Amino acid sequence: MRWLPNSLLLILSALLGQSWGYSYLMISPTASKSHYTVVFALAKGLAAAGHEVTLISSFPLKKPIKNIIDVDTPSIITVMGVYKARILENAKKPVILRYPRMSLMGLDLTETLLKEPSVQELLKQNRTFDGVICETFMNDAHYGFAEHFGAPLIALSSLGATGWTSDLVGTPSPPSYVPHNLLRFGDRMNFWERAQNLGFQIYEFIYENLINLPRHEALYRKYFPNNKKDFYRMRKDTSLVLLNNHVSISNPRPYSPNMIEVGGMHVNRKAPKPLPKNIRKFIEEAEHGVIYFSLGSNLNSTDLPKKKRKAIVETLRGLKYRVIWKYEEETFVDKPENVFISNWLPQDDILAHEKVIAFITHGGLLSTMESIYHGKPVVGIPFFGDQFMNMARAEQMGYGITVKYAQLTASLFRSAIDRITGDPGYTERVKVISNQYRDQRETPLERAVYWVEHVTRHKGAKYLRSAGQDLNFIQYHNLDVLAAFVSVIALAVIFIFLLVRFLISSIRGRFLKSKSLKLKVN
Repeated sequence: MRWLPNSLLLILSALLGQSWGYSYLMISPTASKSHYTVVFALAKGLAAAGHEVTLISSFPLKKPIKNIIDVDTPSIITVMGVYKARILENAKKPVILRYPRMSLMGLDLTETLLKEPSVQELLKQNRTFDGVICETFMNDAHYGFAEHFGAPLIALSSLGATGWTSDLVGTPSPPSYVPHNLLRFGDRMNFWERAQNLGFQIYEFIYENLINLPRHEALYRKYFPNNKKDFYRMRKDTSLVLLNNHVSISNPRPYSPNMIEVGGMHVNRKAPKPLPKNIRKFIEEAEHGVIYFSLGSNLNSTDLPKKKRKAIVETLRGLKYRVIWKYEEETFVDKPENVFISNWLPQDDILAHEKVIAFITHGGLLSTMESIYHGKPVVGIPFFGDQFMNMARAEQMGYGITVKYAQLTASLFRSAIDRITGDPGYTERVKVISNQYRDQRETPLERAVYWVEHVTRHKGAKYLRSAGQDLNFIQYHNLDVLAAFVSVIALAVIFIFLLVRFLISSIRGRFLKSKSLKLKVN
């Protein structure tokens, strides 16, 4: 019975650990409201589970929430505002030119956050955390927070799996059927699409390793001078990656065991909140139904060029449906009577209403999840980032239609809306996907909280770490083994060739010698 006191001590310490809760540092590096929404959903979930969360972000709480401590980074909003103003300009450029601009934005935001007085004050505190949860968006130098505070690193991707998240835990991404998240492809690619996908992944690998990561390494050394780990080793020691994705709304693909899908933590799975009276009245009095229209949090509808805005307004005016449009001004001169506008709208609760029949969206991942969860087909106008891939997937899965921004005209826009509202197949298909997405053993938030706690309990859960993280590029792809195989085969071929040549030469020599002797005899 000697084991009894020890067992009781273990159980007691586990219970005390849970009652006291863990302490987490969370980093939200951008001023994108959609990205912050994912981070904040997890922060609230951890706080509700009794853990203390110190949240670095540019969106301070309007009302205090128990167990959440704000670290405000207002400079991020100023810096990101410069890049937001270029969204429409960059949307016209090919992805190979957009990628370096995204990287530079990530670099600027990374250093801006690290320079913030509030963050510098936090870094000077002589304290530790039980875990550091960092949103990943080309901000690799931020991973240094983990070693600085003596905690395992947990990455949170608001975009699902990307090249820069897969690399953290050794998740394979075969370019033959895993499309890059910045391209317009689904997982069923033809030869030309596979060639483009492979080519872009090679381009990204070269750019990251020769240009982007060395820049972040310099920031890592500058702002975390006492960290002992090599920058590249530190990245590959990531304990866990949480993905804002789910297989039912994306593509089946391989993951490392410490890469977990938790897509939809932000979606309200309870009864919808009551809508504001004016919105509820507008929806319920709609004879033919309502279409919801929003271009997300990073692009304002008011920023659209006059020609594009005119095409949109002309299209909406001709519809028999009512339209709720997220528009950033109180009104405009030619606003159609069937259109309700507001600079803020409770999107999730609006989409939950049975009279809302479709969603005109920019194709952002959060909007895509909400539309699927509530069973609404989409017309998408993608502008940047993963929006192109999200809409390509929507078309492939049969619940969406893409309208390319560069080709946006009133007739093309109207045609897409007529198809999405007139063909019941789109709604039927999205409801099937919705049922698949909802059919989960636990909610995405519960799953995320469990895995964060699991990694914390097991001090980084190193047993989940792939051996592939300790291999270099040549070893991982067996290039040295292939080179050995090719060398052996080449030597064998050369040996056989020389042997055959020698035998032929010998036989020929003997033949000529024999022939010469016969001639002499004659």
